[in-house]
Amino acid sequence: MSAPQIGYAAMLEQFHPTEAVELSAYAESKGFSGVMAADHFQPWVPAQGQSAFVWNVLTAVGERTKGDFGPGVTAPTFRWHPAMVAQASATLGAMYPGRHWLGLGSGEALNEHVVGGYWPEAPERISRMFEAIEIINGLFTASLAGKDTKFSGQYYKLESTRLWTMPQQAPEILIATAGPVTAKRAGRVVDGLITVGAPLEKISGLFQKFADGRREAGKDPEGGPKVLQVHLSWAPTDEEALANAMHEWPNGGMKFPKGDIRSPFELEQMAKLVRPEDFEGRLTISADPDVHRAAIQRYADLGFDRIYLHNVGRNQREWIDVFARDVLPKLTR
Repeated sequence: MSAPQIGYAAMLEQFHPTEAVELSAYAESKGFSGVMAADHFQPWVPAQGQSAFVWNVLTAVGERTKGDFGPGVTAPTFRWHPAMVAQASATLGAMYPGRHWLGLGSGEALNEHVVGGYWPEAPERISRMFEAIEIINGLFTASLAGKDTKFSGQYYKLESTRLWTMPQQAPEILIATAGPVTAKRAGRVVDGLITVGAPLEKISGLFQKFADGRREAGKDPEGGPKVLQVHLSWAPTDEEALANAMHEWPNGGMKFPKGDIRSPFELEQMAKLVRPEDFEGRLTISADPDVHRAAIQRYADLGFDRIYLHNVGRNQREWIDVFARDVLPKLTR
């Protein structure tokens, strides 16, 4: 059986953009297939220390690598008007044909509240996202046909215009969600699904809802890329791996929604309540590469097309070397 595609998650919350690009290129040289980078205005906690502009970094990633890449995810709803996200994505698609995909989500206050607008409840955030996707899809479709388009909705307006720089084929649009209702709507209107590590039965339910949405839209219910981001902590000892998780990625142990939290310093205070056992079932922490391989294999067996790995520690090159040797070659579909 063929191995699944395993990509590298370039965490702009943790690494200077120059280092993030270098690590992305290094990961590809060792066998990782592509790059996912999050659109953050702030890190989760101050200890992470960075938050670079994702579109600049993705351009540099495009220059330094040959695989797929995209923002996993950006919110086309508060800091960005959807037309600007469409233009940014189309430009990357034109510069790097067939390699760029567009990951979209409904946003988190940590990043989106900085422009000072009203921060709504989750149902409105999701409605805004789908209206934004209608604009982005409309711009991609009309622009490829050499036509203008316009839009007037509940949340956004677009005067008659088009994207003057377009790839020959519009970038794939993927929606990030962990909710079944959103997954079904995603199946109807976009190309694919992004989610994060979760109990297998929950992910299977998301896949079913996504397939239901595709079926309702007259599409192949089994089609569409299914993409996963996995956070993990590997280090030479279990103690180091746990210390890295506690210091660098305590948000991974927070068993509550974080979408309404506005400041890394608020999360830093909440992180003081995180205990090692809180990572159970949420973040694999081990010095044994085979423990990580088994965890990733379970996700691969569910049918994910691409899995992007994030090791939460600063030991990125050491981790890349170990996984390239002991994990990636042993994964199967």
